[in-house]
Amino acid sequence: MSRAADPGEPQEVDEAPHILVVDDDQRLRQLLERFLRSQGFRVTTADGAGAARGALGAFVFDALVLDVMMPGEDGYGLLSSLGEDRPPVMMLTALGAPEDRIRGLESGVDDYLGKPFEPRELALRLGNLIRRAPKPAKTVSFGAFMFDIRREELTENGTPVRLTDRERRLMRLLAARPGATVARHELVADEDLGDRAIDVQINRLRRKLEADPAQPQYLQTIRGVGYRLLADTESAA
Repeated sequence: MSRAADPGEPQEVDEAPHILVVDDDQRLRQLLERFLRSQGFRVTTADGAGAARGALGAFVFDALVLDVMMPGEDGYGLLSSLGEDRPPVMMLTALGAPEDRIRGLESGVDDYLGKPFEPRELALRLGNLIRRAPKPAKTVSFGAFMFDIRREELTENGTPVRLTDRERRLMRLLAARPGATVARHELVADEDLGDRAIDVQINRLRRKLEADPAQPQYLQTIRGVGYRLLADTESAA
């Protein structure tokens, strides 16, 4: 997670682009975090693939800065597991041979920067990646409800609806793809729960969203596949 703000540094703004920096080098992580924050980004750091998955499950990121060479699972392994709805990826590596750069680009990264590099160049490239990336919806509305995906806040007719941590994460996963079916295995993996426990969480969430939880209008079950959230409108504003 990102460290506490230093009173002498620029303060992070909630609407600023949020970057996840994944690198096993603690000194480099700290330097990048400090520099990117000074350039107006919000920053969260992770020291490896496991910590990165935890961060990706907890926050919505605008871009990912990913080191290739890490102990255990390397950057390519993490990248291949993220799926198509991942944020844009800037890959960092000390492997500078042409075949290494080609491998990185073939793996689906959006940009590639060799070490050592100028932090200013990294910041400029990240800005370009974020501007080119499709803008995901920030809010999803359904009936009297609106869910803010970034803030993970649910309101009903403008009044906040209290959600548990697990309910917020489930809403974020479903609202990020309104109308699309989210497979059960994705929800189970994100929550580290069994199938039955996910059903219990979904039923609790329905009691807050549905006039008749037994006949859900918004949070629907797709039998044998997963769940979907039917939305009226989406907004990136």
